Amino acid sequence: MAVASAAIDTLVDPEIDSTPDVVDTVALARLYGEPLFNIPQDLYIPPDALEVFLEAFEGPLDLLLYLIRKQNFNVLDIPMAEVTRQYLSYVDQIRNQNLELAGEYLLMAAMLIEIKSRMLLPVRKSDNGEEVEDPRAELVRRLLEYEQMKLAAQKLDALPLLGRDFERANAQMDLSVERMLPEVSADDLRLAWQDIMKRAKLNAHHQITREQLSVRDHMTHILRRLSDTRFMEFTDLFMERVNEGEPAAVIVVHFIAMLELARESLLEITQAEPYAPIYVRLAYTIAVE
Repeated sequence: MAVASAAIDTLVDPEIDSTPDVVDTVALARLYGEPLFNIPQDLYIPPDALEVFLEAFEGPLDLLLYLIRKQNFNVLDIPMAEVTRQYLSYVDQIRNQNLELAGEYLLMAAMLIEIKSRMLLPVRKSDNGEEVEDPRAELVRRLLEYEQMKLAAQKLDALPLLGRDFERANAQMDLSVERMLPEVSADDLRLAWQDIMKRAKLNAHHQITREQLSVRDHMTHILRRLSDTRFMEFTDLFMERVNEGEPAAVIVVHFIAMLELARESLLEITQAEPYAPIYVRLAYTIAVE
C-alpha cells in the first residue's frame, strides 16, 4: 500500500515555553518509572517522527481512478492534462519517502505523458482508411476492469466474516438420552413371522434318500408273472407297479430287469407288425420257485 507522508519538524523552544517545571511538587511525567519534574532542554524530534497519512491506494490504477471519480470526470473522455498534473503531484510526494514504491507510479506517469503527447499530434487515418483508435482506449479499458474488480472486492468484504464480524457459538450439553423401544403390534409380529418363513423356504435344502433297488429281484418277479400265462402285453407288465403308486425309480428298475431277461434269452419280446401291441413271453418253460 502506497502512502504519502508529510514530515513536521517542530522543535520545542524553551524560551517561549510557559509550562512550569513543577506544579505543586507533582511530577510532569514518569520516565522508566522515575518522576520527571523538568522538561528536557535537549529534546529533539526527528523530521520523520510524525507522518500524516493521506489517501491510501492499492497501486497506480487505484490512484488514477480515485482522481477521475473524485472530480466526476467521464472515464470514457479523460482530460489527460489535468489528470496527469494531479497524478505527478502525488508521485512527487511519495518519491522522497519510498523510491522503490514510486517506481511503479512513475511507470504509469510515463504512460500518461505518452498518451497526452499522442493526443497533441494531428489525427491521421490508417492505411486502410479507418480512423486510428483513441490513445486513451487501452487505459480506459484497464480502468473499467479494475473498477469492476474493486467493487466486487468491496462487496465481498462487506459480507459478514467469521472472526471479524461474528463468532461461532459453541455449547456443550451433557444429556443422558434413554433409548425408546418401538411399539410392536400383532400385525407387526405376523408380518415378521411371514418374512421369516419366506426366508426359510428360500434356504430350504432338498434331502435325497438312497433307496436300495435290486434288478435281480425284479427279474424274478417278472419270471413268476409270465410263468402263469402264455403271452402278456407289454403295458400290462408295468400296470401293476403303476397302480400300486410305485415311484418312477421302481418302474425304471422293473424295465431294466425286463431288458436283462431279454439279453439273457430268458424272455422274448414280439410284435406282429409296426404299431401293433408288443407282447412278452417266456423263451421256454422254466421252473420258477
